[in-house]
Amino acid sequence: MTNTASPTNDPGRSPATAISARGLVKHFGDVKAVDGIDLDVPRGTIFAILGPNGAGKTTFMRMLATLSRPDSGTATVMGHDLVAEPGAVRSAIAMTGQFASLDEDLTGRENMVLLARLWGFRGRQATRRANDLLAAFNLADAAHKQVKDYSGGMRRRLDIAASLIVTPGVLFLDEPTTGLDPKARQDVWRMIRRLAGAGVTILLTTQYLDEADQLAARIAVIDHGRKIAEGTSRELKAATGSGFLNVTLVDPAQADAAVALLADALASDPHRNVEGGQVSVLANSANAANAAVGKLLAAGIELTDYSMGQPSLDDVFFALTGHPAESTDTQEGERP
Repeated sequence: MTNTASPTNDPGRSPATAISARGLVKHFGDVKAVDGIDLDVPRGTIFAILGPNGAGKTTFMRMLATLSRPDSGTATVMGHDLVAEPGAVRSAIAMTGQFASLDEDLTGRENMVLLARLWGFRGRQATRRANDLLAAFNLADAAHKQVKDYSGGMRRRLDIAASLIVTPGVLFLDEPTTGLDPKARQDVWRMIRRLAGAGVTILLTTQYLDEADQLAARIAVIDHGRKIAEGTSRELKAATGSGFLNVTLVDPAQADAAVALLADALASDPHRNVEGGQVSVLANSANAANAAVGKLLAAGIELTDYSMGQPSLDDVFFALTGHPAESTDTQEGERP
């Protein structure tokens, strides 16, 4: 957790666009981790950067948070130039990274009071701020416990709460729900929506397609350091195609045969989920989809279910990149 907020933000300098980036580039040796990304994030919105591990998401966010200097390009955050006014940028933002950086030997309340004191709150004021945030993030009952005894979801909520000792104009969340169970993810999602409703601009990176779909007003898709698409979830799905055939196999071992048959029948590249038991493919019509299902059955490939529907963000990502969101061979080369 890196908190760079300050109690002295100047709202008069806050533009309608919270973040504006043009041509940002970052190299690590011979690796171009970020390759000329343009981005505009309106104030008070949730904006998601979607991409697989190694796509450049974290590097891009670290540049916007002044933790890594861009090799070229320009950007402003809350009206302040990223390179010329890094101190002013830091005064307007907060950032929570992928891993919590709390003192595990302290209790939740002790961590929060300590951070409040570091940010200028004194005595009862620091305790009051800590208690307010613990209550807001449903952690009041665990405030007396050492952080090492917290669950993953509780740690994540505490880490985000710690980023808000002083309310920022922009909150950067780097993969905020990585490693959390479904219930904990839902809890964090509720916190994120609540913050956006209070007027905080949120830029989050994620490799979870459903997370971007659930939270973000707009989504930018990044792959190999480049922005390859941007829009609302609905716009991205509409651009991919209106009809997708989704089939679920009785035997996942038949997935290769099903993919080959569907590709031939529908002249489109199918993709399957990580487990391999579900396959999706673009179909131009219901008649074409029905004919493809008939060919699967005729070939002895049994199905537990099949349906026609709108593409998911998983389908969108595969159509844009040629691989599922979970897999990539590229590493960002990020430095601590």
